[in-house]
Amino acid sequence: MGPTSTEEITMKYLLLKHYRGAPVPENFVTMDQWTPQEITDHVQFMRDFAAKLETTGEFVDAQGLAPEGTWVQYGGEGKPPVTDGPFAETKDLIAGWMVIDVDSYERALEVAGELSAAPGAGGRPIHEWLELRPFMSAPPTVAD
Repeated sequence: MGPTSTEEITMKYLLLKHYRGAPVPENFVTMDQWTPQEITDHVQFMRDFAAKLETTGEFVDAQGLAPEGTWVQYGGEGKPPVTDGPFAETKDLIAGWMVIDVDSYERALEVAGELSAAPGAGGRPIHEWLELRPFMSAPPTVAD
């Protein structure tokens, strides 16, 4: 069933913060080389940005991810999961994410562009590359 004339159509997007695989951004300095104040300022920018999107109803959720992680794979019926895997290079691929719910792809691009300007070393915008991925819509259902 589609939206009624009074319902707004919005689209959810996932913004992924990558640190491998994208072109190296301008002003790139890894976070482990930032001062404690630079990290605090970056985190505050992220909080303020999320709060701004909350006021427009566009914020859904956001989380930063710890650098540690474990690869898990199905081990077979009655067997424990396999927990050793391809750790090298891909382990720290995604540092965090934000989910937004916006009215258009153009608005999603605008939000991602603004988020990319988070401050980093020296307080300068880091111009990080963000991957913008739309949520898949629900598959159609068949009425009985």
